[in-house]
Amino acid sequence: MNVLFLANNAGGAGGNTIFIVGMLIILLLFSYFGISRPQKKQQEKHKQMVANLKKGDRVVLIDGLHGKIDRVDDKNKTIVIDADGIYLTFASGAIRQVLPAEDAAPATEAKSTEAAKADDKTADKADKAEETKPAEDKADAADDTKDADK
Repeated sequence: MNVLFLANNAGGAGGNTIFIVGMLIILLLFSYFGISRPQKKQQEKHKQMVANLKKGDRVVLIDGLHGKIDRVDDKNKTIVIDADGIYLTFASGAIRQVLPAEDAAPATEAKSTEAAKADDKTADKADKAEETKPAEDKADAADDTKDADK
């Protein structure tokens, strides 16, 4: 019994308990503001992204599959993805990211670069035609001199 009496009267035992409770409260606050709250915000953002899906959106799924949404079924919470002509049905939660829509500007840039390549090809053909013309002219001139010699 003397041992229990000595354990209760140990110096600073009351201060130690307050310190431990304070540290526990700080740990709980840190876990809420550092872990739980950001995770909830991320879940809400994902729910909002899934709710705003529409046909034609380009998406990336959790497994890395890229495709275009063909159909959205809000009742069953599923989507049908068109991946290069293959139609696959997934749960709407399988979407990791919605890719930004392709702008018309890059499409016109692609067309203009294709037109520039076509112009380069026609210019190359014209250059080759001009290069062959002098050779043909020389051949014609040689034929003319042969005819004149006869």
